[in-house]
Amino acid sequence: MRRCHPDKSIRDLKYFQTLKEKLQRRTTVDSIFASMSKTDDDGLRASYNISLLIAKSGKPHTIGEQLILPAIEEVLKTVLHKPAYDILKRIPLSNNTVQRRIDEMSYDVESFLCNYLQMTHFSIQLDESTLPGNEALLLAYVRFVMDQEIHEELLFARALKTDTKGESIFNVLRDYFMEKAIPLSNIISAAVDGAPAMFGRYRGFIGHLKKYLPGVLTIHCVIHRQHLVAKNLSGRLHKSLKIVINAINIIRSNALNTRLFAQLCEENDENFHRLLLHTEVRWLSKGMCLTRFFSLFETVLEFLDAKDPILKEKLMKWKPDIAYLTDLFAKFNEVNVQLQGDSINLIKTKSIIAAFLARMKLMKQNIGRGQFLQFPNLAQTTFQDDDVSAYVQHLNMLHTDFETRFEDVLSMEIPQWIINPYCDIEETDVMLQEELIGIINNEELKVLFRKGYQQFWLQKDIPVTYPALWTVARKFLIAFPSSYLVERGFSAVANLLTKKRNRLEITQRGDLRLNLTELKPNIQILLSKHQAHPSH
Repeated sequence: MRRCHPDKSIRDLKYFQTLKEKLQRRTTVDSIFASMSKTDDDGLRASYNISLLIAKSGKPHTIGEQLILPAIEEVLKTVLHKPAYDILKRIPLSNNTVQRRIDEMSYDVESFLCNYLQMTHFSIQLDESTLPGNEALLLAYVRFVMDQEIHEELLFARALKTDTKGESIFNVLRDYFMEKAIPLSNIISAAVDGAPAMFGRYRGFIGHLKKYLPGVLTIHCVIHRQHLVAKNLSGRLHKSLKIVINAINIIRSNALNTRLFAQLCEENDENFHRLLLHTEVRWLSKGMCLTRFFSLFETVLEFLDAKDPILKEKLMKWKPDIAYLTDLFAKFNEVNVQLQGDSINLIKTKSIIAAFLARMKLMKQNIGRGQFLQFPNLAQTTFQDDDVSAYVQHLNMLHTDFETRFEDVLSMEIPQWIINPYCDIEETDVMLQEELIGIINNEELKVLFRKGYQQFWLQKDIPVTYPALWTVARKFLIAFPSSYLVERGFSAVANLLTKKRNRLEITQRGDLRLNLTELKPNIQILLSKHQAHPSH
């Protein structure tokens, strides 16, 4: 039996101990570097997430260094009792860094959106407006189905460099679609306001769009139409409204009068202490203005007694007209609110319009009979028979105008099977009956129908299994009935372009998109493109 030499055994033992120590040191170093790398990645991720919050809030980019980092430092020192420097230096939030992060995330969202629109049908709404610096801005929103839900996203914000004619607007849209490789044929409907540049049959945007897409569904914004009906006043009612506006201007245009009126309201124990101004641009403005004015009517008279007795007498004389307009515009406001909001489709729109038209007919009949249940403010005033006749005549004029402006919506034939696919299908088109029979006998779909007709048709299997039915149904579910989202987008633009941020290039930067989008940027992919470094 051969024995090992003692010295050799000792040398082998020392060799393995040395090797073990080297491996342990290497493992420790690797773990340290891995920990440092992970820490830097966390700081970079935090930089992206905070930049996204800044964009969502619409705040200036400098808020990162001026407020957020000092706030984090205060929390770390005061609450957690930890040194803040090592952590804060890993979260870059300078003005330029925040802008760069926002632009990267916006580009990521836009790329995802455009890639998806290349493969699906969608509806679009557009409108243009003039910015404070006289720049013309065109906004476009799209609505589409994704993950069995309806999504509404800002497609683009582009400047109109010269004029705002329909051809120029269409060229901007077409160029954007060519740039992003989105087929123009994927548009199934377009909603715009009633401006000639937009809705003109020959030279308007719609006219140019129909040259490329003859079968596209075009919609004149129902909210704008309803607003035009509400503006239709007789000479007498228009005069009464001007008297109200004059009274409001006397009180609101003078700082001293505003304070004195507020003090008088407080003394009279009023619920409100100031009047509201109105603007033609805001859809609900006039109704809210009149409602507030009539609720403070007696206090207004008391205030004008010393300031403008003649105007006071006019208000007292035309009080019934003011009460009538207050009640009427309150009802217009109600239907206006119903027509706004996300995901409202053509089916709901037709129901709202038809119901309001029926209520207008009932109002006209009741007020003619001397029943003022629908006009509570008017019922509290003293009026003459001639006043009632004038109001009936005005309601009749509004009813006719309403029917004319919404003729296309009211005459729109909505297949009953969209709302209830399990109804009688005998009167349905023969080409669709076969697929409807398949739905009726699909027991699994019957359970899903309980969630509502919209969720029923948005199931991912419907377009594949029942393509003919989906082609018809999607038009009523996806089409925009108004330009509400674009108008809301312009409000976001106004909030971003404040006096301190008037140099923000709204069409070149990603602030507007991130402020409005519901899509989430893929921050993990953005992180993989960066090497974390405190100076970034």
